[in-house]
Amino acid sequence: MPHTKSAKKRLRQNIKRNILNRQVRSKMKTAVQKVQDAITENPVKEKCQEALSEAFKRIDKAAKKHVIHWNAAARKKSRLARKLSKQMKNAVQAPPQAAPAALKEAEKKEGEKS
Repeated sequence: MPHTKSAKKRLRQNIKRNILNRQVRSKMKTAVQKVQDAITENPVKEKCQEALSEAFKRIDKAAKKHVIHWNAAARKKSRLARKLSKQMKNAVQAPPQAAPAALKEAEKKEGEKS
């Protein structure tokens, strides 16, 4: 335990800052996780872009408050954007999975009519 008056004050300040920094870091991690979930679950461009902009905002705030290093913030943003871009590119190129089943059913119906 601190003995001097200034050391006691410093301890109080450190406790307050630790709580605030934890909140900022937690919000940032949650926003990043939401982007990753949006990308993997349902790659709808608008939904992913909205989650990405929120994550960028949280990452920038954390860097501005020195909760994370500015270079770590840039790295996180870059990786998220790259992951989203790659997923969107794959979603556009991949054919829909339900189409072959629908074609088979249509062929069965045509065969029954003949």
